[in-house]
Amino acid sequence: METAAYFIKIISISAIPILLAIILHEISHGWMANRLGDPTAKHAGRLTLNPIPHIDIFGTIILPTLLIFTQSGIVFGYAKPVPINPYNLKEPKKDMILIAGAGPLANLILAVLSALVLRTLSLFDPSILYSSMVRRLNLGHSILYPLALMCTKSIQINVVLGLFNLIPIPPADGGRIVAGLLPQRQAEIYNKIEPFGMIILFTIIFFDDQLGILSRTLYPMISILTRLLIWI
Repeated sequence: METAAYFIKIISISAIPILLAIILHEISHGWMANRLGDPTAKHAGRLTLNPIPHIDIFGTIILPTLLIFTQSGIVFGYAKPVPINPYNLKEPKKDMILIAGAGPLANLILAVLSALVLRTLSLFDPSILYSSMVRRLNLGHSILYPLALMCTKSIQINVVLGLFNLIPIPPADGGRIVAGLLPQRQAEIYNKIEPFGMIILFTIIFFDDQLGILSRTLYPMISILTRLLIWI
């Protein structure tokens, strides 16, 4: 029962930060595309904070919940990709780099904003800056403590989502950026990875204990940036 109660508390403080991180990530892609001449996402009703049009049952709900319950050490998810029509763009290769980069950038900006809110809350109760890092959820500690926990989760989730999406494997945003930087012929060859990209990404995540790819590269960067934002 204690374990179940603990996970319910974890989900309760993680749900809003996860939804905001995922939704703003996709809105940023669509917003940048619209700025560059492609209104496809706008016409599809995807430039909205209403979560319903963005929710992907597996990526937005099941995957984050699974990662929380398995205590994988990393929590992230994804929404339905916003529709982009490159034929509406004036300079498709360059513009696609900007569109792909807008999502991770939005997450890193949201992480910084969450850190600023956390620091502001600590002005009223300095102890929450330290207790928000503690895994035991003593919600009676302070009326500001739940907000501090949500800000801390928001920092963690947005840093993970922002950096993870920069992995250079399509369909991750990093893969789109790499494809935009490569010459056309090499980009076409590189993009052939995309049908297998999600399988590759999930294999890297769930078998990292054996492969050690993320633990040697991405996780240290996530840890450093998260701690920097929380303690800055």
